Amino acid sequence: MDSQKKISRLDDLIFDNRFTRELPADPEIANNRRQVFSACYSRVLPTQVAEPQTVAYSREVAELLDLSEEVCQSADFTQVFVGNRLLPGMDPYAICYGGHQFGNWAGQLGDGRAINLGEVVNCHGEHLTLQLKGAGSTPYSRTADGLAVLRSSVREFLCSEAMHHLGVPTTRALSLILTGEQVVRDMFYSGDPKPEPGAVVCRVAPSFTRFGSFQIFAARGEIDLMKKLLDYTIRTDFPHLGEPSRDVYLAWFAEVCRRTAEMIVHWQRVGFVHGVMNTDNMSILGLTIDYGPYGWLENYDSNWTPNTTDAADRRYRFGNQPQIAFWNLGQLANAIYPLIEQVEPLQQAINVYTKTFEQGWQTMVAAKLGLNTFDSATDDELNTELLMLLQSVETDMTIFYRKLALLVMDIELSDEALMAPLMEAYYVPEQITDAYQAGLGNWLRSYIKRVQASGIANTERRNIMNAANPKYVLRNYLAQLAIDKAEQGDFSMVNELLELLRYPYDEQPGKEEFALKRPDWARQRAGCSMLSCSS
Repeated sequence: MDSQKKISRLDDLIFDNRFTRELPADPEIANNRRQVFSACYSRVLPTQVAEPQTVAYSREVAELLDLSEEVCQSADFTQVFVGNRLLPGMDPYAICYGGHQFGNWAGQLGDGRAINLGEVVNCHGEHLTLQLKGAGSTPYSRTADGLAVLRSSVREFLCSEAMHHLGVPTTRALSLILTGEQVVRDMFYSGDPKPEPGAVVCRVAPSFTRFGSFQIFAARGEIDLMKKLLDYTIRTDFPHLGEPSRDVYLAWFAEVCRRTAEMIVHWQRVGFVHGVMNTDNMSILGLTIDYGPYGWLENYDSNWTPNTTDAADRRYRFGNQPQIAFWNLGQLANAIYPLIEQVEPLQQAINVYTKTFEQGWQTMVAAKLGLNTFDSATDDELNTELLMLLQSVETDMTIFYRKLALLVMDIELSDEALMAPLMEAYYVPEQITDAYQAGLGNWLRSYIKRVQASGIANTERRNIMNAANPKYVLRNYLAQLAIDKAEQGDFSMVNELLELLRYPYDEQPGKEEFALKRPDWARQRAGCSMLSCSS
């Protein structure tokens, strides 16, 4: 960006708050917990805090907002993005929405610990909503305090940016700021609450509208209000679809289905498990939103979920994410049905999800295996057999695919020689029995034959694989180590990981320690294996 276009004072940010200008507000101005009817949002102010301190900021998101490095390192930046000072043009509010949680309708939910500051217009004319997470209570906070702790805020901040650099559609994070105050939390709902450092993350996205934003009005029979929100959404975030009409509503829903499918394919590609795919946590823009009890697959296990709340039913396990996204889209279809009044066109639109996901999945599998095309006649079976092998012994997913690029393409080699580049991926080498070694050897030879039949050069194969299979992801134990240090006032690892994860596909000499598989001490440690929704 031209340096002249960067803003040297936060007061020079331009706000154009279309959401609050064009949609109906909650007439009640008191900030007390309540059911909010006939309104899309409630105006509310962030809670003032005593001694804020910036932990980290994303220079890419700062550039998106035209902010100079000097601004981001200023005391004013800290005050503004912790919520202590409102800039001219800000119009803070919390959004009303509902949702299905773990498959059950939960009624009104809303921004219980998120406060939108307003919509910035950058030098390219793009509208970007700034949202503080952890900045205090709102009418939607129910029994909670609207605050957030450092551990969850570090995880959200780092993962938002890590996902972007991995090529996964996501909301972004501008800043992570300590409040200087303690927040009491019961991390695992075990009856042992403890004070923890409080923090605020500034999240950034074109829109924070969710599936549940439409569901709440459908459930209450406020169809005119739902139509008003949908018309607004199409005009602001989907203007290419044309002026709102019944046909455009269907085109909009089909696009939401397509974007959602593309997002889920990326999740599966990099081994990301969201952990709480409730309909209120699904963005209509197909962005990953609400980084709560998420996790990264370390040993490949399609049944793994990082969420302690989901430990029994495993509804949101890794292997079930594509089906859950489809189910959630079905709930969105039910919500907008009164505007369509026919099932068949909605069904045709939702079929876009299935088709997009299937095509995206095949393209993704081909890329992970270094193939230029997916041939279902051979590659469905090839991939299925590989996933069975990965799950049969503890195998680090990220390392396995990355090391598979180093395979020597010679079917005459012994099983042991073929497997040699992959050995770093195994957590428990004793699990590698003769039978497993023979099975993997057979698979590797089938894979080599498939690559050779495709005519693709080995260099090209490796390039394709290394562009699809990251070397570095935000492993759960790495995030926990950064949290441990940050809670002691040392922010170095937060910033080191932020820098590392800017280049997840590069080798980055000297950083190999961050690509190692999970250490044994992290196998069952809180924050490294399972997490709760507590933050």
